[in-house]
Amino acid sequence: MTENLPPLTQSPLMPVLTVSDLSVALKRTVEDQFGFVRIKGEISGLKRHTSGHIYYALKDENAVIDAVSWRGSYSNNPIQLEEGLEIIATGRVTTYPARSKYQMIVESYEASGQGALLKLLEDRKRQLQAEGLFASDRKKKIPSFPQTIGVITSPTGAVIRDILHRIEDRFPCHVIVWPVLVQGPGAAEQVAAAIKGFNALPHPPDVLIVARGGGSLEDLWAFNEEIVVRAAAESRLPLISAIGHETDTTLIDYAADLRAPTPTGAAEFAVPVLLDLLTYLQDRDRRQQDVMRQLIDNRQLRLSALERGLVNPQRLLEDGMQRLDDWADRLTRALPQFCQNLQERLGMTYSRLRRPHEVLEISEERLAQLSTRLEQASFHKVLERGFALITNPKGAPITAAKTFPDTPVHLTFADGTVEVIKTGVHPARPKSRGAKPAPQQPRLF
Repeated sequence: MTENLPPLTQSPLMPVLTVSDLSVALKRTVEDQFGFVRIKGEISGLKRHTSGHIYYALKDENAVIDAVSWRGSYSNNPIQLEEGLEIIATGRVTTYPARSKYQMIVESYEASGQGALLKLLEDRKRQLQAEGLFASDRKKKIPSFPQTIGVITSPTGAVIRDILHRIEDRFPCHVIVWPVLVQGPGAAEQVAAAIKGFNALPHPPDVLIVARGGGSLEDLWAFNEEIVVRAAAESRLPLISAIGHETDTTLIDYAADLRAPTPTGAAEFAVPVLLDLLTYLQDRDRRQQDVMRQLIDNRQLRLSALERGLVNPQRLLEDGMQRLDDWADRLTRALPQFCQNLQERLGMTYSRLRRPHEVLEISEERLAQLSTRLEQASFHKVLERGFALITNPKGAPITAAKTFPDTPVHLTFADGTVEVIKTGVHPARPKSRGAKPAPQQPRLF
């Protein structure tokens, strides 16, 4: 390995260097020349390796430099490295001989002013809002009288004391505290895990409070992380956010079911005032008693008025008994007369009835007469006296006017039917005006 490069003059006597020798010399020259530097740039092409190291590039309008953050160098930073975030990175400029490129080993970094963080915050808000995580129809109603409240916050400090004291003063109930970090590395992961943990309990609380005291944008940044916002939006339990002061707003406030201006305000939203509730119930009870008393007095007055209008029951019974006696006397007198009238009507009806055999004889005689008339009216009797019935081939009776030459007709006699064909026409004989048909002999046509 060579310690120093020879002068930059072309000579056949120049020493021959290996690629490794040249790479090492360049690496030392770059590191000795620059040492630690501070670079402002926008993160691009960020990739988190399974080893925990983060590889990315810092760029501006005209140039790009590769950068590496080792796992131990960024774990204590509250700002998570993200695509598009503009930072001021502090580190060493070096080379990577295996790829013949120069890069920066970032030891620490900070957001390039609040403008960069606000831009990142706005971009993330727009993305989550487009996914529907802030939609109003996802909001759940806060229960009016919770029996158990889950609080996610730091176990020490004024926040948890204010919440517990406020709940104790207003509406004492069971409180479960899930201690978490509320600032710095790992805070976002712990808050998200606490929300999911409360939801997974076999007997979960009725409402959750996620609280933290005031601070700068960087101090409250854990509650802007996507993992926390998604956990709050996916919570089956109603969730109240109380991050910072009234003027502070984080992304969890948009995903929560209710935002409180302060942690103390969150406790007030979670429980009612027991004294106010008792006063309200007493007032309702007093008003109900007054209404019931007035109702009873009105019913009593109405009952007294109805009582005065009632007729003496004994008087009603006396009138009824007298009417009953009158009806009994009238019935006693009317029954014999009714029986006598009925007996007279029965005698008259019996006298008008004929004996059965007389009725039968009259019916038989009438039946015989009708049978004789029916037999005499039959056209078969007429045929037996030498007449014939003329019909067309279809069997319908016809007259001479409805016959045509060379057309077959049927002649029906008493003993059979003959088919004939008409060959000529004979004039009809004039009818005798004085002739009358024989008695009991109907006409054939």
